[in-house]
Amino acid sequence: MQLFLHDPIDILPHDGSAKYHGPIMNDTQAHEYYQHLLANLDWKHDEAKIFGKHFITKRKAAWYGDEEYDYTYSNITKKALIWTAELRELKAMVEEISNCSYNSCLANLYHDGAEGMSWHSDGEKTLEYRAAIASLSFGAERKFSFKHKESKLRVDIELESGSLLVMKGETQEHWLHRLPPTKKIHSPRINLTFRSIKL
Repeated sequence: MQLFLHDPIDILPHDGSAKYHGPIMNDTQAHEYYQHLLANLDWKHDEAKIFGKHFITKRKAAWYGDEEYDYTYSNITKKALIWTAELRELKAMVEEISNCSYNSCLANLYHDGAEGMSWHSDGEKTLEYRAAIASLSFGAERKFSFKHKESKLRVDIELESGSLLVMKGETQEHWLHRLPPTKKIHSPRINLTFRSIKL
């Protein structure tokens, strides 16, 4: 597959790195992957335990990896499924571009703009310390926001279908990020976040 590579832009001014590579494939390839992921991943409503209360989200998620890893976030433990062929292709593509390796992927399905993700940082103890997290987007274009934990500086970016964003270094220690809801989007978005889990 021909990769549509651009010089990445680091959208964070300090205290970490979030390099936006833009689309890494053409529109046809991005749409084909989107259709496959939408139809074939093992999507289930995501769950969270917050302040002792159990929530089931409208958003759906799926968890894949090299092995049947356990991964805990929002106080819920998931067991990874083994990669599909398409996820392996995408993982290899992302590893080549980011020059990093990953052993797992958390996939999220947002059915429309009303579904998003609140401010958080990916600081789970099961993640390798300061390892890269690569975010690959398909479907609806959505705004993605960063906020510095101390200065409250905001940085926003529009994530296109087929585009790659790679967070590295101390980003999770100093920045929160979120996918803000919007009433303007009426179609689904799929986000694949490739990660490194401690073995």
